[in-house]
Amino acid sequence: MRDYIEERAVETAIYMIETKATVRQTAKKFGVSKSTVHKDLTSRLVQVNPGLAAEARKILDVNKSERHIRGGMATREKYLHQKQK
Repeated sequence: MRDYIEERAVETAIYMIETKATVRQTAKKFGVSKSTVHKDLTSRLVQVNPGLAAEARKILDVNKSERHIRGGMATREKYLHQKQK
């Protein structure tokens, strides 16, 4: 694996752990796709730093368990804004 990919995987994991960010927010911050962030955190990071990968996995699991709630809130906001117009 190339050095810059390893560095990106570690940096994205640290960012996600410190800020409790979602994959989408992390991807936007680092200018990569959501798929790249997910691949970095789930497979590449395990080879580079297994301890950090385990911590990042906890954040991914929390985000996954909460995503249906965030989706519902976004839909609610969308229709509230449409009503106001």
